[in-house]
Amino acid sequence: MRWPDQVEVREVGPRDGLQNEEPVPVAARVRLIDALSATGLRRIEAASFVRPDAIPAMAGAEEVMARIARRPGVAYRALVPNARGAERALAARADELELVVSASETHNRANVRRGVADSVIAARDVVTLAHGEGVPVEAIVSTAFGCPYEGDVAPERVAQLAGLLLDAGADALSFGDTTGMATPRRVHDLLDALERAGIAPGRVALHFHDTRGTALANVVAALERGVTRFDASVGGLGGCPYAPGASGNAVTEDLVHMLHDMGVGTGIDLEALIGCARLAGEIVGRDLPSAMLHAGPRTRRHEAGA
Repeated sequence: MRWPDQVEVREVGPRDGLQNEEPVPVAARVRLIDALSATGLRRIEAASFVRPDAIPAMAGAEEVMARIARRPGVAYRALVPNARGAERALAARADELELVVSASETHNRANVRRGVADSVIAARDVVTLAHGEGVPVEAIVSTAFGCPYEGDVAPERVAQLAGLLLDAGADALSFGDTTGMATPRRVHDLLDALERAGIAPGRVALHFHDTRGTALANVVAALERGVTRFDASVGGLGGCPYAPGASGNAVTEDLVHMLHDMGVGTGIDLEALIGCARLAGEIVGRDLPSAMLHAGPRTRRHEAGA
């Protein structure tokens, strides 16, 4: 099988990773983002402009964005729930905005306190504000592979929602495996439905959680179909406050190790990334589910002694 020559790995640890932890001080969040910026990553999800009472771990978003050492060539992204969040993120000089709409009605109401139809309408306001400042918007369809409340979500429903978000002006699409229900079969089913709706794999980014241990298998299945953009979280941090049972994201350093061994380029320094995972563990004060953090980079000496 010929894999893609190059894949973009987008780091979500400072936002999606830390939102499910006890609140981490702004200074530590800035330290982690700055360390990640030096690894070769080109997109980092840095903050979420939600109400502090909704997700306390994301309080201080403006301060985080003001204090990070912005590196040329790195886009610092921000999640926004609505037009007010977009205004705050744009004022804080976010390079790209992300908005989330769940394919599941129940999860969308739990997550953003409104129905899916209202979220699509609100997406237009976010896009209008962002485009007015020359800032692109990625629409993220969460619970794209299943919902903790409703169970299976039909791929056709996900594809229809994706089309509505493109109609609303979104510049890019991402699909989230919010509760780690995806398997390679579900990945193929979703990509099939998207293609039938006229959305080719080259326009798709995927965001996998490793709740059931299938994240890397899902990435391989998506690579086979031509997907080349994947989210991951340093150390495997992550989860969703509004998705019971959701555990950490795909592990950035484990994903990068696998891709490099397959001959797929990422432009990322794996050893530096493992150092970031170590830092992330120190910041949250617990062991993280990173395989590479414990195994370390593979070397010839390690291979000989295996």
